[in-house]
Amino acid sequence: MTPSFEEKSTEFFNSRRRFLTTTASSASAVALASCGASSTDPAEFNYGVASGDPLTSSVILWTHAKVKDQNYDVSLQWQIAKDASFTSMVNTGTVNALASAGFTAKVDVTGLAAGNTYFYRFIDSTGATSPMGTTRTLPASTATSVKFAVFSCTLYSEGYFNSYDAAAASGAEFALHLGDYIYEYGADATKFGNADAVKLDRVTSPANDIVTLSDYRTRYAKYRSDPALQALHAKMPWITVWDDHEFANNAYMDGAENHNTATQGPWIDRKNTAARAYHEWMPIRTPDATNLLKIYRNFDFGTLFSLHMLDTRIEGRTKQKYGYYGDPSDPKVQPYTYADYLAGLTPVNGVFPDAANKMISDTQFTWLATNIAKSTATWQIVGNQDIMGKMWFPVTVVQAQTVSATAFGNALTDFITAKATNAAAPAALTATQKGLLAQPRLPYNMDSWDGYPIQRETLLQTVKATGKKLVVLSGDSHNAWCNNLTSLDGTATIGVEFATTSVTAPGFESVGLGTLGPYVDGSGNPAAQGTFGTGLGLIDDVNYTDLNRRGYLLMTVTNTDIKGEFMFMDTVKSKTYKATVGKTVTVSAATLKRTFA
Repeated sequence: MTPSFEEKSTEFFNSRRRFLTTTASSASAVALASCGASSTDPAEFNYGVASGDPLTSSVILWTHAKVKDQNYDVSLQWQIAKDASFTSMVNTGTVNALASAGFTAKVDVTGLAAGNTYFYRFIDSTGATSPMGTTRTLPASTATSVKFAVFSCTLYSEGYFNSYDAAAASGAEFALHLGDYIYEYGADATKFGNADAVKLDRVTSPANDIVTLSDYRTRYAKYRSDPALQALHAKMPWITVWDDHEFANNAYMDGAENHNTATQGPWIDRKNTAARAYHEWMPIRTPDATNLLKIYRNFDFGTLFSLHMLDTRIEGRTKQKYGYYGDPSDPKVQPYTYADYLAGLTPVNGVFPDAANKMISDTQFTWLATNIAKSTATWQIVGNQDIMGKMWFPVTVVQAQTVSATAFGNALTDFITAKATNAAAPAALTATQKGLLAQPRLPYNMDSWDGYPIQRETLLQTVKATGKKLVVLSGDSHNAWCNNLTSLDGTATIGVEFATTSVTAPGFESVGLGTLGPYVDGSGNPAAQGTFGTGLGLIDDVNYTDLNRRGYLLMTVTNTDIKGEFMFMDTVKSKTYKATVGKTVTVSAATLKRTFA
């Protein structure tokens, strides 16, 4: 276990009185008194500091500063230095924590050197000082290795953020968060993820589903009060995108499953409010100050990789055409059928009926394609919210799961046995088994890229045409995955997907499907003998999955390979935990061949 944020900050706070006696501190107080509101009462920095969106010469610094029981702006000086004692100062300036921005403050610090570590802090006009943060610029073109941590789905009420704590000691230089940084649900015990909230002292606030600006700000404040989250923000720069729960569950451009216009007002108002709060509380560089809904952007990590951060949720997603999650052929779930889905994949006069069904706008698509095409980096890494791989189950298994547990188990066994027989002795296949192997495959989660298959195919074929090496990072599913990214007809592998499990939100294990993993990825097929990447599982494109544990991804990128370590916590229900590596998957830059350890 690493020291807590408070323990790591103790020495700094003990030195505060000595610092206040220096000439520099006195000069700072005079300067601040002339640039905005000041007070004889010190500001409180209750939510720590953060940095984000690093470039080779700049980085965003963030804090929240408020004088207790007061509602006026707080004037701050920011400092950034090469050392923790701030004797080798690099830059300094002033910024206001504005009441109109929920008392948050952000500054884009420039004039930094590539691949360097810096220390930063904020000071108010009384000399009250924030915790110290550490940040880093993007590497120079000569970089040979970069390590970063990947997170998704951090539900406060479900458990402790042990993954954040573990990542702080992992050696990661950067953090990527792929969405669901907060959840919008209220504190009612019947709401998703709240069963243990009281016992764990993790009751969220406000108590209602968040809708207003005050609601969203209060929810961010609750999450940012978490010591592990504060510590990781202070440890390294973050690059983030939102998913649906920063707005409302299963959101899309024009609405959300968990939004009721009659009781919660127009969706456009809630969407804009949520985006405003996000930009206030996250250390994100806003690409377009006139349009807070535009957050897709890219980062070049030397010649190692270009990172393209997508918004597959709010910017251009059309409504989920085939429903959300579960079996679309079940009318209790939603009114569509798999016939609708398959019809969308059948061209009519050369046009796919599904072509207008989109995860991202044409504008964002062109932006992504252009940036990938012009990049000279070894790897093209796409940070995106939802699973991109084809999570297609055999139709007999999908249909059986709506009948009974026995029927489901029999269908699963029959299909796995047919695959095993085909691998060991194809001539021994029965006619029934041949039929099982030839049957259609059907998706189960229409809220993912599976619900937008033609735009996915267009994207993959566009990348294939460039000859670039594609790795997609995904979140949202609450489970861990390593998938092949294959063409619609399955004849070409175009890239590899690493999908992180959730930090706390429950996964398949919460609905009794945790033991399904070895059958899904094929490692439980007798013909695979416990190995991975064999294609002998229920889902052809899944190399590895874990459907039981919470954690994060630790990625290491070099010019020769990219390595993903699936890190798991043994519990999120206690602050005492153990972190272990569940599986390490390494992808070769030369061949895209995957090895498992």
